[in-house]
Amino acid sequence: MKLLNVRKGQFVYYKNKLHKVYSIKTFLQKSVHLIRLEDYEQELATAKNIDYYKPRHLDSFVFLKKRYTLDKNVKAKVGDYILVINPKPDLLDFHHLHAIELVSSIEKNGIVSSKSNGIKHHEYWVMVPGLMEGATDIDLQNPAVDVVDEHVLNETEAELLETHIPKVGDVYQKNDSVPFKAMIIAIKGENVFLGGNVEVEMSELIDNEEWSYVPSILN
Repeated sequence: MKLLNVRKGQFVYYKNKLHKVYSIKTFLQKSVHLIRLEDYEQELATAKNIDYYKPRHLDSFVFLKKRYTLDKNVKAKVGDYILVINPKPDLLDFHHLHAIELVSSIEKNGIVSSKSNGIKHHEYWVMVPGLMEGATDIDLQNPAVDVVDEHVLNETEAELLETHIPKVGDVYQKNDSVPFKAMIIAIKGENVFLGGNVEVEMSELIDNEEWSYVPSILN
């Protein structure tokens, strides 16, 4: 891909595995920040080394170590994960292309997510747990090749060392004009819950411009 065609939320293949674009930092040599969907591991890549993939009905993939199948013909229930396919957010909503959101409540014309986004039924597909009949496994770009050479895997190690993977118990500082610190008390999907009744998206927390990880003196 060319960098100018890369957008937040796009599904892409990198090192043969399915990822999602979380941010683009044009000032870095490896400017595309990816999250591997199967386990939420972070990767830094160049645009030329990723291949775009458009999700389809009955595509199946692993998200946070659990398998799901996309179904455009069912309506979500409370507790379901949904994938935003056709985002049309209102002024007070912030969902975007391929946002994965957890359904908190059901309304007549759509759902309300755990992030308080109102998402109409025609904007999303349901991520049905498990492998549905007739589904296509899209975890690997080339199913015959599951392992990439080790020297290729190490390409971005130096840059990734600068990015901490959030986990329960970590302390983060908000980089506002008046900084404050909070501890992660729970992580559910892409939602991170911090002390002080603060809820953020994982992509926000790993953005070093918005938040900073505060290392423990015990580490």
